[in-house]
Amino acid sequence: MSRYSVSLHLAPLPASRGAVRQDQDGMMSGQISPTGKHSGPGSSPELRASHADRDRVVDVLRIAAGDGLLTADELDERLDAALSARTVRELAALTADLPAVSASTGTAVAEVKDVLRIEGVHSGAVKREGRWVVPRRLELATAWCAVTLDFTQAVITQDTLRIDMNTAGKKLTLITKPGIVVDTGALTLVHSKIKIRQAPDHGTPVTLRVELVGTTAHGRVVVRHARRTFGQWLLRKPASLPGGD
Repeated sequence: MSRYSVSLHLAPLPASRGAVRQDQDGMMSGQISPTGKHSGPGSSPELRASHADRDRVVDVLRIAAGDGLLTADELDERLDAALSARTVRELAALTADLPAVSASTGTAVAEVKDVLRIEGVHSGAVKREGRWVVPRRLELATAWCAVTLDFTQAVITQDTLRIDMNTAGKKLTLITKPGIVVDTGALTLVHSKIKIRQAPDHGTPVTLRVELVGTTAHGRVVVRHARRTFGQWLLRKPASLPGGD
């Protein structure tokens, strides 16, 4: 039996067969609001949050943490609250003190791809830099083609990126920032080398884990953080922190 019991008083049908009796406020007699309560004059039910609403707030929180606006503890606390939020008002409170997401960022998040494939054979260098959208999975199928993936300004909407590699020759360069870690444990090397210099921690929460899997032959994999400009070096500012652009 339903948890809620609703008593409906049925009135005789009007002369018109398809007509429905309505109250003066336009609501059907006995109609129930999304909150499970009867709608009536003066009622203002809370709007329920959908999965899409929660996902959007989670994206904003992760981007904010990547920009240094939230600490690791704050990110964890707000993510838990977002995933358990029941109403839109509860979600709005979690981002009320954060800068509004720009129109360009909102468009980028909407265009995130499940799989991005990069191919190249004896071609020029391939680069992804600036505010490019990090896909959920990336496939590299290159031969003697240098590839650079710069994550310092990238739009990141998930916490893990898997890069499937089938590469030969040249170099794959990953440019990271605090909060991004690279795992090469599942990558098979054939006459190849790996050089990793992770970005300084600075207490930043991990917002993206990049997992390299597959095989690379006769090439190199270099993981490094963004280099500081001369002006940033003078001011002792990390290149990837806000105000260090």
